[in-house]
Amino acid sequence: YDAAAGKATYDASCAMCHKTGMMGAPKVGDKAAWAPHIAKGMNVMVANSIKGYKGTKGMMPAKGGNPKLTDAQVGNAVAYMVGQSK
Repeated sequence: YDAAAGKATYDASCAMCHKTGMMGAPKVGDKAAWAPHIAKGMNVMVANSIKGYKGTKGMMPAKGGNPKLTDAQVGNAVAYMVGQSK
């Protein structure tokens, strides 16, 4: 995954929820909120982000609600957010 390339996708499609915590999204930079997700591994986080996921604190719409994103763009955005949240 290319975290640097993921920043543009994050800014365009992910920040609305992951910057503010909307819909229970873990805020980028919040190490405690991201820790349980990071513990599941990148493959699980990317798959959940592509397919959508309902967790105990909220839900992640498939591809962040932007069906035009490629799987690679989603993976790169996840890598960016994880890199900022470790």
